[in-house]
Amino acid sequence: MAGSSSETQATDLRLDAETIAAVDHSDMLGDIAGLPEHLRDALWKVESADLQPWDSAGGLVVAGMGGSAIGGALARAMLGDHASRPVLASRAYGLPAWTTPDTTVLCASYSGDTEETLACYEAAGALGAKRIAVTSGGKLAELARADGVPVIPVAGGFQPRAAVAYMTVAALEVAALCGAGPRMGAEIDVAADHLEQLVIEWGADSAEDSEAKTIARALRDSVPVIAGSGLTSPIAYRWKTQFNENAKIPAFTHELPELDHNEVVGWQEAPALGRFAAIFLDDSDTHPRVKERIALTRELIGEQATASLVIESRGSTTVERVFSLVLLGDLVSLYVAVLRGLDPTPVDVLVTLKERLAGS
Repeated sequence: MAGSSSETQATDLRLDAETIAAVDHSDMLGDIAGLPEHLRDALWKVESADLQPWDSAGGLVVAGMGGSAIGGALARAMLGDHASRPVLASRAYGLPAWTTPDTTVLCASYSGDTEETLACYEAAGALGAKRIAVTSGGKLAELARADGVPVIPVAGGFQPRAAVAYMTVAALEVAALCGAGPRMGAEIDVAADHLEQLVIEWGADSAEDSEAKTIARALRDSVPVIAGSGLTSPIAYRWKTQFNENAKIPAFTHELPELDHNEVVGWQEAPALGRFAAIFLDDSDTHPRVKERIALTRELIGEQATASLVIESRGSTTVERVFSLVLLGDLVSLYVAVLRGLDPTPVDVLVTLKERLAGS
């Protein structure tokens, strides 16, 4: 079926710097393109906290919500089999039941005022667990400094979701300091150099048929359904939340091989309910049977999906590959917002929600 004239105009819209700036009033693009420098600055900020190594036999819990929590999940994925102790991202008002005094709790809140993270901070203190805070300020920084808890500073002026590099690096560095995994500072530096090249390849000044812009045009009028596996599972979740916050659209995520035991059936009636696009995030280390499942799943749902895309990570090291897909997803979500004529930065409904919770 042919699209409407408005759909055609949006799809044909150039995604150059001028067009993006006309919609992206707070320059979310600049924050996304700054990812390489954020990685380098994040390493420096952890060093500035002057933390000395300690031993946490119970591992590491990264307590946070939203854009502040994703760093813990990405760090765990990057550590992979090199993690020598549990590393868990906790998104709740409390800590996991297995948390003990010999667990390190990294309380991550960009604003410093996230009520769930503040609750975890208090719970960790009551338990006697070692606490570290990573924040740009707020009540968390105030409490931590009063309690003598180390604070890893984060650059201010971002939306929390744009501070992904700071939160991920903080989690990786704290994991190394507490004995939960190896230090990955060199890999982070290499990844920053790699991302600079990808920003050129995918950014606003890239060709109109660059990978990021092409994906955005394929997805602009559909609900993205993103599949990950292993390393790419937390990245798939990052893509979902970036479509939610930047593009202001619903998006959903699941994992392979699990989705082949349930979700694949749901595609049967998808066209009767709306326009849904399938996205599979792949990596060189993906299990061979999962790669086979990606190919077969695409074949089985092909007629029901408005688009079916397999997107490969880029780079040699795990850190490079993870951040390549993070950068790509961030750019794609911003480009979808521009194609739909929406400023990617404001999240008015989140502000309203927090205000009402604060008043209750």
